[in-house]
Amino acid sequence: MTTALAAPALLAATLGLSACADEAEAPAAAPAEGTIAGMEITDARLVLAPVEGNPAAVYFNLSYDGEKGLAIRDAEVEGAGSADIHDVMEYDFKMQMNTSAPIPLTKGTEVAFEPGGKHIMVFEPSDALAPGSTAKVTLILAGGATHEFEAEVREAGEER
Repeated sequence: MTTALAAPALLAATLGLSACADEAEAPAAAPAEGTIAGMEITDARLVLAPVEGNPAAVYFNLSYDGEKGLAIRDAEVEGAGSADIHDVMEYDFKMQMNTSAPIPLTKGTEVAFEPGGKHIMVFEPSDALAPGSTAKVTLILAGGATHEFEAEVREAGEER
């Protein structure tokens, strides 16, 4: 009689444990459409130039905690003629701004896009990019994946 009761008890315990395992291994929520899992953008702002029609710049902080190695290769800004990722580097013993090489991202990477360093140059900004509005910025990664975020549009002279 004991053996007859032991089998159902063992089965019930096994099913209970497998239910706990299913809960513990539930996949994390999928990233929002147009974003990369593990990538977070903070303090995003587009600062307009003091002279209308001159290039603007996008600054932000990026952190990446994803498992897959990635590389940012380009950017787009809605409401601009074009955009390009720039960096400041030394060339011929002078500091110069130029198009950035691809920016590698691995788990734990933090990158500051800031004045005097990496930033997105925004060429031919339209009137739609007005102070107080937001701009849709898209980072384009090697392989074609994208990560979109909103940047607050600020006028020249505001905190960059």
